[in-house]
Formats: sequence, C-alpha cells, structure tokens
Amino acid sequence: MNDIRRSILWVIFGFSLILLWDRWQVHHGQPATFFPSTPPKATAPATAPGQPSAAAVPQPAAASAASVPAAPSTPVPRQRTTVRTDVLELVIDSEGATIAQARLLKHATETGKALRQSFTPLTLLTDDGQRLYVAQSGLIGEGRAAPTHKTPMRLVAPAGSTALQLADGQTQLELVFESEPVDGVVLRKRIGLQRGSYVLDVQHEVINTAATPVRVRPYQQLLRDGLKAGSETPFYSTFTGPAVYSSAGKYQKVEFADIDKGKVAIQRQAQDGYVAMVQHYFFSAWLLPEGLERENYVRRVDNLYAVGQIGPVLEVAAGATQSSRARLVIGPQEEKVLEQLAPGLELVKDYGWLTILAKPLYWLLEKIHGLVGNWGWAIVLLVVLIKAAFYWLNASAYRSMAKMKAISPRIMEMRERLKDKPQLMQQEMMRLYREEKVNPLGGCLPILIQIPVFIALYWVLLASVEMRNAPWIGWIEDLSSPDPYYVLPLVMTLTTIVQTALNPLPPDPLQAKMMWLMPLIFSVMFFFFPAGLVLYWIVNNVLTIAQQAYINHSMGVPLKFNLPSFK
Repeated sequence: MNDIRRSILWVIFGFSLILLWDRWQVHHGQPATFFPSTPPKATAPATAPGQPSAAAVPQPAAASAASVPAAPSTPVPRQRTTVRTDVLELVIDSEGATIAQARLLKHATETGKALRQSFTPLTLLTDDGQRLYVAQSGLIGEGRAAPTHKTPMRLVAPAGSTALQLADGQTQLELVFESEPVDGVVLRKRIGLQRGSYVLDVQHEVINTAATPVRVRPYQQLLRDGLKAGSETPFYSTFTGPAVYSSAGKYQKVEFADIDKGKVAIQRQAQDGYVAMVQHYFFSAWLLPEGLERENYVRRVDNLYAVGQIGPVLEVAAGATQSSRARLVIGPQEEKVLEQLAPGLELVKDYGWLTILAKPLYWLLEKIHGLVGNWGWAIVLLVVLIKAAFYWLNASAYRSMAKMKAISPRIMEMRERLKDKPQLMQQEMMRLYREEKVNPLGGCLPILIQIPVFIALYWVLLASVEMRNAPWIGWIEDLSSPDPYYVLPLVMTLTTIVQTALNPLPPDPLQAKMMWLMPLIFSVMFFFFPAGLVLYWIVNNVLTIAQQAYINHSMGVPLKFNLPSFK
C-alpha cells in the first residue's frame, strides 16, 4: 500500500513539474510546450512599417496640445541615404533623419555550417515591411509645434549623394540633415560615425528663425515590434525588450507583456543612464551626457513598443541656435567595449540574478581565451580550474558517498528484514549511521554550494556574443548553436549515466528509479542546447567521474556501477 501511495505522489509531482514548466514558458512569452492554446489572430499594423503615427511623438508629463507637430510649409521629397563604415551599414530615412536600417558588417546572419556557403551581414534595425525596429529623435515644443521624427528633412552635407562610404585612411564621417521651419523652429541633425565604432554621435541644433524665443525639449527613442529575437528553444529563453538604466533606479528590464498590461515601473526622472532595446547578443541604446536631466519613458504605440528619453528644456532666443548631444549605440554586447562606453551599459548583457558571480567568470574565460585563442578550449580549461578550486569540497562529498556505498548492502538487508517494522528500521539505520560515522546528506551539501557557480557559468556561455560562430574542433563550427550531429549531447548523456551509476542507490526502490530517470530526462534538453553549454557539462561530468573514482579507490571501495531494479 505504501508503495502505491508513493507511486501516486511521484506521478502527481511529475505532472506538477510539467504544468509549472508549461506556465513558465507562457510567462516568458513562449508558446506552451505541452498544452498549447489557440493563439489570438494577429492584428494588422495601424500604420505602414517605417511610418508610425503622430501619436508616436513622446509627450512629457506637462505637455500641451500645442506640442502636436505641424506640417512644413514647403514639401520636401522623401529619400533614403546609405552610409557605410568598416563595421556598420546604415540606411537613414529623410523623414526625421530616422535610422531605418542598421546592418552589422562583422556579424553574419548565418551560423555554423551555413556560414561556409554565404556571409550576409546581420540586420539589427529594419523597417523592411516584415519587421520594424528603428531609432528616432526630434523636438517637443513647449507652447508651439517643433520638428519631430515625422518631419521631412534634407541631406545638406555631404550634398549630392545618397550612398556614402568611409574611405580608406578616413577615420570619421559626418552627415547633416536639416528640416524646413516648423512654427519658426529649424532642426539641424548632425550624425557622426567613426572607423571601428558602433557609436553614432548625434547632435541636435535648434535654430530659432521666429521673432520670439522658443522652448523645446529634444527626445530620442527606439521603436520596434514585439517579436522575439535570439536563440529561442522550448528549453531556454533569452530576454527581448526595452531596458532602462540609471544610478538611482539601476537596470530595469520591461517585458512586452507588462507594457500591454500597463505594468511599467521604471525610474522616470534621472540624471544619468540610458534607454535600450535588448535582444540575445545584440542591442541598441540612446545615451545622454552624464549629469543631464532626462525623463525616461516606456510605452506602447499602436502595436509597437517605444523606449526613450526626453532631455532638458533648451531656451533659444530669436535668431539664435542651441544644441544638445546624444550617442546612439547599435551593435553586439561585447562586455569590454560596453564598460568603456558608459557606466552600467555592460548590464545589457544579461547574466540574470547571478551577475555577481558571472562577471568574474567571464573575465577569467576571456583571459584564458587570450592565451589559447579558441573559445572551446577556453571553456574546457575554465571548467578544469573551477573543479580544481572546489576539489577539497568535492572530495568531502565523494568520501561521504563512498561510505554510503560501503554500507549499502547492510542497509538493503536491514530494509528487507525489518520491512514490516518501519519505526524499528529507522532506529536501526540511524544507529548504523552513527557507528560508521556516515552522514546521509554529506554528499549533497558540498554539491549544493557549487550549484550557483555552475549556473552563473551557464549564463556566461549563453549570453556571450563571442560564442556566436566560434568554432571548437572538427564539426563544431558554432558554439552558440546545437551540435548538428548530436555527438556532444550523446556523450553528455553517457557521462551522466556513468556518473549516476557511481553514486550509491537510495534505500527506497522507487527513489532509486527516480534517481536514474531524472538525469536521463534532463539529458534530453541538451540535444537543443548550444554546443558550448553541452561541452561545459561534459567536461564537468568527466572530471566529476575521475575524482569520484579516485576517491573510491583511495578508500578501498571497489569501483562498481549501481543499477536499480526496474521490475
């Protein structure tokens, strides 16, 4: 009867895990894995891609109706300008001088084996009709209209060309766009690019052609659809969406689902920081100078999502010019580069709640890579160093396991002999543990202490763009993609079986079966994991087996595989 009850409880427990996993998937914006529901029908965009409605113009808390943009008096022909450096190719729309497309020339769309056939630069920002993700900026007038990201602008320098390229030996390039007067206000936007840099220097020059002073506030925003981006699988998910950082509010991610529900809690008034759109490996961000007052916002615009900053008021006298500066970063999440650009910008590389452990692990991994020149071997050596650091802690756990294995036959005999007297059996088992100086939990506690370190390393490997298209050996051409031939997952499963077999079986037969089934079920997920993560688990398993076998041998415990009975 007890076995039947335990079996029922295990079934309930397993089914509960499935339900929890399914709800976790839905919570993170993924389709349900086991119990999918009928998805809602997609709604067509309220406006064409690349043409968000005038409502997309941000309004500060005290905005007036006069802030609505007015149409220019003279029609300006709309055109697109392509500019190319050694790392970026941008398409700039003359409507508001919007960054309508950004391609990263050093990063390929293809990964793994497909990269050998072709190299297509990765498109991050786009308004191609399928996706929308653009960077915009403009002015908010106080008591009057002003040029916005919807205002037509002309390319005034360099003049006469819509295709520009950083020439050999040239280190920087500047484009200048200028609007027609809107209620007496002209916006001149200077966009500067530099060789080898993913940073755009954007200067807004406000020219007052009216006879009276004007007050305007510059704003910058990133606008995109709500489609997920990155290496998503049913077994792990990375964040895609807006993020806001300030020294007061720290780093705050905002899920698209929370914006839909109106649950946006960010640091709105700040003196520093940035706003960003983040996805797996890549991001874009607007940065204002430190110490400059700004108002952050995250909101929904029709079926799109915007994150932005509204800068301080510029008071421009009649006939005068005032300017404000901002930087736009569009590129990969390279941690060393991000740390140099702005305080806190490296946080867009998401390590989750174990950042305090993950950052030093990445630093060590990067140093090892500098020595060996291969990210795969750097992973192997890093795991070796971690196992060496925890050697004595692991040794304590394995000695405890070895003692448990040595007295396991006596425990099994005791369970059979006293199976009708459970209370007496427990007393005899506790007496045996005291006599043999065995702690039943001694093998678990040292391992539990190490779990946060290995979870942190897991996120380091998952979040690092350096793993993307990084080869290891032979058929492993991309450590960020699953093994195309499933060799590593099969090796990982085999090492998991061997490691489990070396552990002593629990006295309860049902627990012994579960001890075997859970690692096997866990191993199935690794067939969908990136090769770099699977490699890290294999090395960890092999070193664990070697240390466990050595300690068993040193204690005189024979190397024996413990297999449960599945009858």
